Amino acid sequence: MRFPFYIAVRYLFSKKSHHAINIISGISVCGVTVATIALICTLSVFNGFHDMVASFFTSFDPELKITAVKGKNFKESELAIDKVRQIPEIVVCTPCLEDQALLRYRDRQQMVTIKGVDESFQRLTSFNETLYGNGCFELQADVLNYGILGLGVAANLGTNVRFDEPVQVYAPTKGEKVDMLHPEESFNQDELYSPGVLFQVHQQRYDSHYVIASLRFAKKLFDREGELSSLELKVADGVDVEMAKEKVQQAIGDKFVVKDRYEQQEDVFKIMKVEKLISYVFLTFILVIACFNIIGSLSMLILDKEKDTQTLRNLGASDRQIAQIFMLEGRMISTFGAVAGLIIGLILCYAQQTFGLLRLGDEGGNFVVDAYPVSVHFLDVLVVFVTVLAVGYASVWYPVRYMCKNLKQK
Repeated sequence: MRFPFYIAVRYLFSKKSHHAINIISGISVCGVTVATIALICTLSVFNGFHDMVASFFTSFDPELKITAVKGKNFKESELAIDKVRQIPEIVVCTPCLEDQALLRYRDRQQMVTIKGVDESFQRLTSFNETLYGNGCFELQADVLNYGILGLGVAANLGTNVRFDEPVQVYAPTKGEKVDMLHPEESFNQDELYSPGVLFQVHQQRYDSHYVIASLRFAKKLFDREGELSSLELKVADGVDVEMAKEKVQQAIGDKFVVKDRYEQQEDVFKIMKVEKLISYVFLTFILVIACFNIIGSLSMLILDKEKDTQTLRNLGASDRQIAQIFMLEGRMISTFGAVAGLIIGLILCYAQQTFGLLRLGDEGGNFVVDAYPVSVHFLDVLVVFVTVLAVGYASVWYPVRYMCKNLKQK
């Protein structure tokens, strides 16, 4: 193998009789390099958006969430809540009840999701970091029920951070049909007061549709005494979430399912994975097109070195060794392009992370971040490197064998 490799290196770096062959070889390396840079940077940007969205959800979604396999709600007595609380890996256990309700404030109204929780909710996630205003996290005081509105809900209703009068809340009475003559009698009605704060997690799904209230208020409003929608859990620091998930699942049985944060937002992350995969496939097609330059370069080189191959045969080189010479040259072009592309791509990703070279808009705009987020994953780097080498190596196999076979027949 040393002999074909030595000759291949000589052919790659030595001057050819036709200067165009050197130019095409350089273009081949540049084409593979640019395609590799595009793959690395694009996949890293998708990773950046994925991590950014995941960080937003952590402010609202729990690390683990228990729901019923069938139905939206379940009886508290059906779930072994005490067993879950006794699991050492679980440090916070928050019962929740969610349902739809109508909010009305002065002359405006909006359908929202009321999420009833207890006081442990503020320890469940980093929810306190999403609060805006001079108040604090408070759900009830004596006979008053407080509601923490999402920023989008407050904007739609036209309230301030601390609204002057209570928000009216309406929910259909359980098990009754709406009386068209007296529709107000078919709804449960209550009021929510302002604790002086709003929340914003930078997700329209929550900011524009959710209101946090006390669990007692939600049970009374929806006629769901003794029922829950979910049991939300926080895992102790340093504990593996998957291990804790398995322990909780064993404790609650088959009637309930335990979901981690990614499973709770499965539709969102699945779409992002599909988009990333499609981008990877399209860029790989571009890489395949770039490899046609390698085929052209090798074809011209084989024709240019026709006399040399005859000399090598006369010196005792086999046809297999001659084919290996040109095969190795094509592979070296792919390897150089892959390595150069990885290095430049990683440098560009680091520069984007550090300096934010490509920006989403002007400063002070409506974007959550000013520049495109970037996150380099080792697995993506490995996949790109293997893809470039595989495509490059595969692209030179057939043309080299075909051209060498023709030279042999001559």
